[in-house]
Amino acid sequence: MIDAIIKEIELTAVESRPEKISTLYFGGGTPSILSIGELTRIMDALKTRFDLSHVSEITLEANPDDINDLKARQWLNLGINRLSIGIQSFAEAELKWMNRVHTAEESLRCIDDIRTAGFQNFSIDLIYGSPLLTDEDWKKNVSIVIEKNIPHISCYALTVEPKTALDSMIARNKKEAVDPEKQARQFLLLMDWMQEAGYEHYEISNFAKPGLRSRHNSSYWSGDAYYGFGPAAHAFDGQRRRWNIANNALYIQSIEKGLIPYEEETLTATQQLNEYIMTSLRTLEGLDLNLVSTSFGEEKAAQIRQASQPFAGTGKLVVGENSIVLTKEGKLFADGIAADLFF
Repeated sequence: MIDAIIKEIELTAVESRPEKISTLYFGGGTPSILSIGELTRIMDALKTRFDLSHVSEITLEANPDDINDLKARQWLNLGINRLSIGIQSFAEAELKWMNRVHTAEESLRCIDDIRTAGFQNFSIDLIYGSPLLTDEDWKKNVSIVIEKNIPHISCYALTVEPKTALDSMIARNKKEAVDPEKQARQFLLLMDWMQEAGYEHYEISNFAKPGLRSRHNSSYWSGDAYYGFGPAAHAFDGQRRRWNIANNALYIQSIEKGLIPYEEETLTATQQLNEYIMTSLRTLEGLDLNLVSTSFGEEKAAQIRQASQPFAGTGKLVVGENSIVLTKEGKLFADGIAADLFF
Protein backbone atom coordinates (compact mmCIF):
# COMPACT_ATOMS: atom_id res chain seq x y z
CA MET A 1 0.00 0.00 0.00
CA ILE A 2 2.78 2.46 0.89
CA ASP A 3 4.56 1.65 -2.40
CA ALA A 4 1.32 2.29 -4.33
CA ILE A 5 0.62 5.61 -2.62
CA ILE A 6 4.17 6.78 -3.35
CA LYS A 7 3.81 5.67 -6.97
CA GLU A 8 0.54 7.62 -7.26
CA ILE A 9 2.27 10.72 -5.88
CA GLU A 10 4.94 10.33 -8.58
CA LEU A 11 2.38 9.78 -11.36
CA THR A 12 0.33 12.80 -10.28
CA ALA A 13 3.38 15.06 -10.11
CA VAL A 14 4.16 14.19 -13.74
CA GLU A 15 0.67 15.39 -14.74
CA SER A 16 0.90 18.76 -13.00
CA ARG A 17 3.11 20.56 -10.49
CA PRO A 18 1.18 22.98 -8.27
CA GLU A 19 2.51 26.45 -7.46
CA LYS A 20 2.37 25.78 -3.74
CA ILE A 21 0.91 23.39 -1.20
CA SER A 22 -0.34 25.00 2.02
CA THR A 23 -1.57 22.04 4.10
CA LEU A 24 -1.16 18.26 4.33
CA TYR A 25 -3.61 15.85 5.92
CA PHE A 26 -2.99 12.17 6.69
CA GLY A 27 -6.47 10.72 7.15
CA GLY A 28 -9.20 8.68 5.59
CA GLY A 29 -8.62 5.74 7.93
CA THR A 30 -6.15 5.27 10.74
CA PRO A 31 -2.74 6.51 9.58
CA SER A 32 -1.52 6.40 13.19
CA ILE A 33 -0.99 2.63 12.77
CA LEU A 34 1.79 3.36 10.25
CA SER A 35 5.35 3.13 11.48
CA ILE A 36 7.44 6.28 11.53
CA GLY A 37 9.47 4.76 8.68
CA GLU A 38 6.36 4.35 6.51
CA LEU A 39 5.17 7.89 7.22
CA THR A 40 8.67 9.19 6.46
CA ARG A 41 8.67 7.44 3.07
CA ILE A 42 5.37 9.12 2.12
CA MET A 43 6.58 12.50 3.36
CA ASP A 44 9.85 12.16 1.45
CA ALA A 45 7.94 11.34 -1.74
CA LEU A 46 5.81 14.45 -1.32
CA LYS A 47 8.87 16.63 -0.66
CA THR A 48 10.58 15.25 -3.76
CA ARG A 49 7.63 15.80 -6.11
CA PHE A 50 5.90 18.90 -4.71
CA ASP A 51 6.87 22.28 -3.30
CA LEU A 52 6.16 22.03 0.43
CA SER A 53 8.01 25.21 1.39
CA HIS A 54 4.69 27.01 2.05
CA VAL A 55 3.08 24.28 4.17
CA SER A 56 1.83 25.68 7.49
CA GLU A 57 -0.20 22.75 8.81
CA ILE A 58 0.36 18.99 8.67
CA THR A 59 -2.36 16.96 10.37
CA LEU A 60 -2.39 13.26 11.25
CA GLU A 61 -5.55 11.41 12.26
CA ALA A 62 -4.88 9.15 15.24
CA ASN A 63 -6.71 6.72 17.50
CA PRO A 64 -6.11 7.14 21.26
CA ASP A 65 -4.76 3.59 21.60
CA ASP A 66 -2.10 4.28 18.94
CA ILE A 67 -0.71 7.31 20.78
CA ASN A 68 2.22 7.31 23.18
CA ASP A 69 4.88 9.84 24.11
CA LEU A 70 7.53 8.31 21.79
CA LYS A 71 5.25 8.18 18.75
CA ALA A 72 4.08 11.74 19.36
CA ARG A 73 7.68 12.99 19.46
CA GLN A 74 8.49 11.09 16.25
CA TRP A 75 5.50 12.65 14.50
CA LEU A 76 6.61 16.13 15.58
CA ASN A 77 10.15 15.47 14.34
CA LEU A 78 8.70 14.43 10.99
CA GLY A 79 6.99 17.81 10.67
CA ILE A 80 3.48 16.81 11.71
CA ASN A 81 2.28 19.76 13.80
CA ARG A 82 -1.40 18.92 14.35
CA LEU A 83 -3.26 15.79 15.42
CA SER A 84 -6.92 14.87 14.97
CA ILE A 85 -7.84 12.28 17.60
CA GLY A 86 -10.90 10.02 17.35
CA ILE A 87 -11.84 10.02 21.02
CA GLN A 88 -15.67 9.94 20.50
CA SER A 89 -16.43 9.86 24.25
CA PHE A 90 -14.81 10.01 27.68
CA ALA A 91 -17.40 7.56 29.07
CA GLU A 92 -16.44 3.88 29.24
CA ALA A 93 -19.97 2.51 28.76
CA GLU A 94 -20.53 4.58 25.65
CA LEU A 95 -17.21 3.56 24.09
CA LYS A 96 -18.17 -0.08 24.58
CA TRP A 97 -21.60 0.57 23.06
CA MET A 98 -19.90 2.08 19.98
CA ASN A 99 -17.49 -0.90 19.81
CA ARG A 100 -14.46 1.38 20.15
CA VAL A 101 -11.14 -0.34 20.87
CA HIS A 102 -9.76 2.33 23.20
CA THR A 103 -10.82 2.97 26.79
CA ALA A 104 -11.90 6.16 28.57
CA GLU A 105 -8.59 6.12 30.43
CA GLU A 106 -6.68 6.03 27.12
CA SER A 107 -8.80 8.93 25.88
CA LEU A 108 -7.59 11.08 28.76
CA ARG A 109 -4.01 9.78 28.77
CA CYS A 110 -3.37 10.44 25.07
CA ILE A 111 -4.11 14.15 25.53
CA ASP A 112 -1.46 14.36 28.24
CA ASP A 113 1.00 12.35 26.10
CA ILE A 114 0.78 14.62 23.06
CA ARG A 115 1.08 17.75 25.19
CA THR A 116 4.13 16.33 26.97
CA ALA A 117 5.65 15.56 23.57
CA GLY A 118 5.14 19.17 22.50
CA PHE A 119 1.92 19.31 20.46
CA GLN A 120 0.19 22.66 20.87
CA ASN A 121 -2.35 22.24 18.09
CA PHE A 122 -4.72 19.28 18.04
CA SER A 123 -8.37 18.36 17.69
CA ILE A 124 -10.58 15.70 19.19
CA ASP A 125 -13.78 14.15 17.83
CA LEU A 126 -16.83 13.67 20.05
CA ILE A 127 -20.16 12.03 19.21
CA TYR A 128 -23.50 13.09 20.65
CA GLY A 129 -27.02 11.74 20.40
CA SER A 130 -26.30 8.08 21.11
CA PRO A 131 -28.98 6.21 23.10
CA LEU A 132 -26.69 5.84 26.15
CA LEU A 133 -25.67 9.50 26.28
CA THR A 134 -27.77 11.50 28.76
CA ASP A 135 -27.63 15.29 28.72
CA GLU A 136 -25.69 15.09 31.99
CA ASP A 137 -23.11 12.70 30.47
CA TRP A 138 -22.85 14.95 27.44
CA LYS A 139 -22.10 17.91 29.68
CA LYS A 140 -19.36 15.87 31.41
CA ASN A 141 -17.73 15.10 28.03
CA VAL A 142 -17.80 18.74 26.94
CA SER A 143 -16.63 19.92 30.38
CA ILE A 144 -13.48 17.81 30.01
CA VAL A 145 -12.78 19.55 26.68
CA ILE A 146 -13.17 22.96 28.31
CA GLU A 147 -11.22 22.10 31.49
CA LYS A 148 -8.33 20.66 29.48
CA ASN A 149 -8.36 23.70 27.20
CA ILE A 150 -8.41 21.51 24.09
CA PRO A 151 -7.73 23.80 21.08
CA HIS A 152 -10.22 22.29 18.61
CA ILE A 153 -13.21 19.98 18.76
CA SER A 154 -15.26 18.31 16.02
CA CYS A 155 -18.68 17.04 17.11
CA TYR A 156 -20.99 14.79 15.14
CA ALA A 157 -24.45 13.35 15.74
CA LEU A 158 -24.39 9.56 15.83
CA THR A 159 -25.54 8.24 12.47
CA VAL A 160 -26.50 4.64 11.82
CA GLU A 161 -25.27 3.60 8.38
CA PRO A 162 -27.36 1.01 6.49
CA LYS A 163 -26.13 -2.61 6.51
CA THR A 164 -23.76 -2.03 9.44
CA ALA A 165 -23.67 -4.22 12.55
CA LEU A 166 -25.24 -1.38 14.55
CA ASP A 167 -28.07 -1.02 12.02
CA SER A 168 -28.74 -4.76 12.24
CA MET A 169 -28.76 -4.78 16.06
CA ILE A 170 -31.19 -1.85 16.20
CA ALA A 171 -33.46 -3.60 13.69
CA ARG A 172 -33.49 -6.71 15.93
CA ASN A 173 -34.14 -4.57 19.04
CA LYS A 174 -30.75 -5.57 20.45
CA LYS A 175 -29.80 -1.89 20.74
CA GLU A 176 -31.88 1.22 21.22
CA ALA A 177 -32.63 3.40 18.19
CA VAL A 178 -31.33 6.97 17.83
CA ASP A 179 -33.65 9.78 19.00
CA PRO A 180 -33.49 12.80 16.63
CA GLU A 181 -35.06 15.12 19.22
CA LYS A 182 -32.35 14.25 21.74
CA GLN A 183 -29.67 14.80 19.10
CA ALA A 184 -31.06 18.27 18.32
CA ARG A 185 -31.24 19.15 22.02
CA GLN A 186 -27.67 18.01 22.69
CA PHE A 187 -26.42 19.99 19.68
CA LEU A 188 -28.12 23.15 20.99
CA LEU A 189 -26.59 22.56 24.43
CA LEU A 190 -23.18 22.06 22.83
CA MET A 191 -23.39 25.39 20.99
CA ASP A 192 -24.23 27.23 24.22
CA TRP A 193 -21.48 25.57 26.27
CA MET A 194 -18.77 26.16 23.65
CA GLN A 195 -19.75 29.78 23.12
CA GLU A 196 -19.62 30.42 26.88
CA ALA A 197 -16.14 28.84 26.97
CA GLY A 198 -14.82 31.18 24.26
CA TYR A 199 -14.71 28.78 21.29
CA GLU A 200 -15.52 29.91 17.75
CA HIS A 201 -18.28 27.85 16.17
CA TYR A 202 -16.68 28.34 12.76
CA GLU A 203 -18.35 25.43 10.94
CA ILE A 204 -21.43 23.46 11.92
CA SER A 205 -19.48 20.49 13.31
CA ASN A 206 -16.33 22.37 14.34
CA PHE A 207 -15.33 24.59 17.26
CA ALA A 208 -11.92 26.19 17.78
CA LYS A 209 -10.05 28.49 20.09
CA PRO A 210 -9.42 31.81 18.27
CA GLY A 211 -6.70 31.36 15.65
CA LEU A 212 -6.78 27.55 15.78
CA ARG A 213 -9.26 26.63 13.09
CA SER A 214 -8.34 23.65 10.90
CA ARG A 215 -6.70 25.33 7.92
CA HIS A 216 -6.92 22.16 5.85
CA ASN A 217 -10.65 21.57 6.34
CA SER A 218 -11.35 25.28 5.93
CA SER A 219 -9.88 25.06 2.43
CA TYR A 220 -12.51 22.45 1.50
CA TRP A 221 -15.30 24.74 2.67
CA SER A 222 -13.76 27.60 0.69
CA GLY A 223 -13.77 25.54 -2.51
CA ASP A 224 -9.97 25.49 -2.87
CA ALA A 225 -8.22 22.95 -5.12
CA TYR A 226 -6.63 19.89 -3.51
CA TYR A 227 -4.87 16.62 -4.30
CA GLY A 228 -5.74 13.22 -2.83
CA PHE A 229 -3.65 10.03 -2.76
CA GLY A 230 -4.67 6.50 -1.83
CA PRO A 231 -7.78 4.31 -2.15
CA ALA A 232 -11.04 6.33 -2.17
CA ALA A 233 -9.07 9.60 -2.04
CA HIS A 234 -10.71 12.64 -3.67
CA ALA A 235 -9.09 15.48 -5.62
CA PHE A 236 -10.50 18.77 -6.94
CA ASP A 237 -9.10 21.41 -9.28
CA GLY A 238 -11.87 23.99 -8.96
CA GLN A 239 -14.06 22.50 -11.68
CA ARG A 240 -13.28 18.77 -11.93
CA ARG A 241 -13.63 16.33 -9.07
CA ARG A 242 -11.99 12.92 -9.21
CA TRP A 243 -12.03 10.01 -6.80
CA ASN A 244 -9.93 6.88 -6.64
CA ILE A 245 -11.35 3.38 -6.54
CA ALA A 246 -12.09 2.30 -2.95
CA ASN A 247 -10.98 -1.33 -3.31
CA ASN A 248 -7.45 -1.70 -1.88
CA ALA A 249 -6.38 -4.68 -4.02
CA LEU A 250 -7.65 -3.18 -7.28
CA TYR A 251 -6.07 0.18 -6.40
CA ILE A 252 -2.66 -1.44 -5.90
CA GLN A 253 -2.94 -3.57 -9.06
CA SER A 254 -3.77 -0.54 -11.19
CA ILE A 255 -0.99 1.63 -9.73
CA GLU A 256 1.53 -1.17 -10.35
CA LYS A 257 0.58 -0.89 -14.05
CA GLY A 258 1.24 2.87 -13.96
CA LEU A 259 -2.44 3.82 -14.04
CA ILE A 260 -4.29 5.84 -11.39
CA PRO A 261 -7.71 4.13 -11.03
CA TYR A 262 -10.14 7.03 -10.76
CA GLU A 263 -13.47 8.35 -11.97
CA GLU A 264 -14.17 12.03 -12.45
CA GLU A 265 -16.88 14.57 -13.09
CA THR A 266 -16.78 18.15 -14.33
CA LEU A 267 -19.06 20.40 -12.32
CA THR A 268 -21.39 22.69 -14.22
CA ALA A 269 -21.67 26.32 -13.14
CA THR A 270 -24.97 25.45 -11.42
CA GLN A 271 -23.37 22.57 -9.52
CA GLN A 272 -20.50 24.81 -8.43
CA LEU A 273 -22.99 27.41 -7.17
CA ASN A 274 -25.02 24.79 -5.30
CA GLU A 275 -21.88 23.43 -3.67
CA TYR A 276 -20.92 26.94 -2.60
CA ILE A 277 -24.38 27.47 -1.09
CA MET A 278 -24.12 24.20 0.83
CA THR A 279 -20.59 24.66 2.19
CA SER A 280 -20.71 28.41 2.88
CA LEU A 281 -23.93 28.21 4.90
CA ARG A 282 -22.19 25.76 7.25
CA THR A 283 -19.56 28.35 8.18
CA LEU A 284 -19.50 31.17 10.73
CA GLU A 285 -19.11 33.78 7.96
CA GLY A 286 -22.00 32.35 5.94
CA LEU A 287 -22.81 32.87 2.28
CA ASP A 288 -21.17 35.88 0.60
CA LEU A 289 -23.64 37.47 -1.80
CA ASN A 290 -20.92 39.64 -3.36
CA LEU A 291 -18.95 36.50 -4.22
CA VAL A 292 -22.06 34.91 -5.77
CA SER A 293 -22.70 38.07 -7.77
CA THR A 294 -19.10 38.22 -9.04
CA SER A 295 -18.72 34.51 -9.79
CA PHE A 296 -22.22 33.52 -10.91
CA GLY A 297 -24.06 36.74 -11.75
CA GLU A 298 -26.09 39.42 -9.97
CA GLU A 299 -29.35 37.69 -10.88
CA LYS A 300 -28.35 34.55 -8.98
CA ALA A 301 -27.42 36.60 -5.91
CA ALA A 302 -30.79 38.37 -6.03
CA GLN A 303 -32.64 35.04 -6.34
CA ILE A 304 -30.79 33.62 -3.32
CA ARG A 305 -31.60 36.71 -1.28
CA GLN A 306 -35.29 36.41 -2.19
CA ALA A 307 -35.43 32.66 -1.48
CA SER A 308 -33.83 33.28 1.93
CA GLN A 309 -36.53 35.64 3.18
CA PRO A 310 -38.97 32.96 4.46
CA PHE A 311 -36.18 31.42 6.57
CA ALA A 312 -35.22 34.85 7.89
CA GLY A 313 -38.86 35.33 8.88
CA THR A 314 -38.82 32.14 10.97
CA GLY A 315 -35.54 33.05 12.68
CA LYS A 316 -33.40 30.43 10.94
CA LEU A 317 -31.32 32.86 8.86
CA VAL A 318 -29.94 36.36 9.25
CA VAL A 319 -29.88 38.11 5.88
CA GLY A 320 -27.41 40.98 5.93
CA GLU A 321 -26.45 43.51 3.27
CA ASN A 322 -24.01 41.10 1.64
CA SER A 323 -24.25 37.88 3.65
CA ILE A 324 -26.62 35.12 4.71
CA VAL A 325 -25.83 33.39 8.00
CA LEU A 326 -27.57 30.55 9.84
CA THR A 327 -28.84 31.23 13.35
CA LYS A 328 -28.39 28.63 16.12
CA GLU A 329 -31.81 27.19 15.36
CA GLY A 330 -31.08 27.38 11.64
CA LYS A 331 -28.02 25.16 12.11
CA LEU A 332 -30.39 22.32 13.01
CA PHE A 333 -31.89 22.60 9.51
CA ALA A 334 -28.77 23.50 7.51
CA ASP A 335 -29.04 20.79 4.84
CA GLY A 336 -32.72 21.41 4.23
CA ILE A 337 -32.28 25.17 4.01
CA ALA A 338 -29.37 24.79 1.59
CA ALA A 339 -31.43 22.40 -0.57
CA ASP A 340 -34.26 24.96 -0.75
CA LEU A 341 -31.77 27.59 -1.99
CA PHE A 342 -30.29 25.31 -4.67
CA PHE A 343 -30.70 26.09 -8.37
